[in-house]
Amino acid sequence: MLQSDIKSLPLLGRGKVRDMYAVGDDKLLIVATDRISAFDVILDDPIPGKGQVLTELTNFWLEKLAHIVPNHSTGVAPEDVVAADEREQVVGRAVVVKRLQPVMVEAVARGYIIGSGWKDYQSTGKVCGIALPPGLKQAGKLPEPIFTPAAKAEVGEHDENVDFDYVINEVGQELGQNIRGITLQLYTEAAQFAASKGIIIADTKFEFGLDGQGQLHLMDEVLTPDSSRFWPADAYAEGISPPSFDKQFVRDWLETQDWGKTAPAPRLPQDVIDRTAAKYREAVTRLTS
Repeated sequence: MLQSDIKSLPLLGRGKVRDMYAVGDDKLLIVATDRISAFDVILDDPIPGKGQVLTELTNFWLEKLAHIVPNHSTGVAPEDVVAADEREQVVGRAVVVKRLQPVMVEAVARGYIIGSGWKDYQSTGKVCGIALPPGLKQAGKLPEPIFTPAAKAEVGEHDENVDFDYVINEVGQELGQNIRGITLQLYTEAAQFAASKGIIIADTKFEFGLDGQGQLHLMDEVLTPDSSRFWPADAYAEGISPPSFDKQFVRDWLETQDWGKTAPAPRLPQDVIDRTAAKYREAVTRLTS
């Protein structure tokens, strides 16, 4: 599914992957499509089954981590809020969630130094204002997990790493400290569980929102290959960018193309689509079986 087409509910917007509809005044229907983005460009070729994988993994983690923080789940079946001829679009790939006020900070936890964090460390010895030990190698494990927030960017723009002072200025001292503590607790528990399944969670991004009473909730997608770096433990090594259970096949192929990383992107070969879909399926199978 490249795009959902629900006529029985008001469409509120489409993100890179998810389509969002209003369910009354207090709930949302979120449909995870099979769209995939790379370098902040949405590609024309979907990855079959990707939306179901993201939905299944998010629901799995929300249940497993519910003792840490309330979440957006309502328990309402998505098939019950759409017209009968639209149910096929939502089965297995949609959720009905509480309508929350988003906290405009990306809550990122890192247990390993990779990606933008590695670039920042190479140039400053710090990540988001946190000084790290000298001599770390790419993909090296950190002494302890760190909270490395990012400022939310407009669609098509890159999120920008920020320090904790930025978070305090945005949301206040109490809420900022609460988000930092919960983010690290969620990451630590999830990483310990994933390790028992042979998967390293190098880093992950959480989204939070507030209900009408100001209570913090975990929302959006949780610990999926789109919001996290999952590495197979048996292929991990320092000093390299380890293989991962995500869209790395897509990124690697696009890097070989004569393309300015602006829309439209090149069309994906079938083998890249198939291998990427297999990686997503492998992640959910390893973690939930």
